[in-house]
Amino acid sequence: MDFEVLTLAGLWNSGPAHWQTRWEASHPNWRRVAQRDWQTPQCDEWVAALDAAIAQCRRPPVLAAHSLSCSLVTRWAASGSRHAVAGAFLVAPSDVDAPSYPDCTSGFQPMLLAPLPFPSVVVASSDDPHVSEQRARRFAAGWGSEFVSIGDAGHINGDAGYGAWPAGEAMLLAFCAGLQGLNAA
Repeated sequence: MDFEVLTLAGLWNSGPAHWQTRWEASHPNWRRVAQRDWQTPQCDEWVAALDAAIAQCRRPPVLAAHSLSCSLVTRWAASGSRHAVAGAFLVAPSDVDAPSYPDCTSGFQPMLLAPLPFPSVVVASSDDPHVSEQRARRFAAGWGSEFVSIGDAGHINGDAGYGAWPAGEAMLLAFCAGLQGLNAA
């Protein structure tokens, strides 16, 4: 089974050097969920856009979220949507509760830490300026996610040197293969 993957960019979107953009170019069935406002996001609006994108999929997709969109996934999961996803690959979740977090977002706080009703993995860095590794581990534990630390990797984006990020792509493909095994069982 070849999963549809919805990429969920974080605050300010993911530019041309970002792994999400590069992966979308390499995989025709992977597409970004468009948001109306990348600069001052409203959580309810982002949740509605995600729900609409999931509804357009032929089968439950895999969500590949970065940064603020990891919080989006938890908000969508708690929204009571009638749609389903196969799983979530959550990379560099920003700590929206941190005093240093930009105040241009609305409705993403507090971080929800309820278990996600689908398989998930959190990939984090030991030196991310937007979340400590300890806090990212706490998110993974709360969400019932597998936790993977990739060491000193900053915010795991293009600015930190993670453009094509083939190791991350391999992790996502392995995650999808594991989901295929779950669906076959």
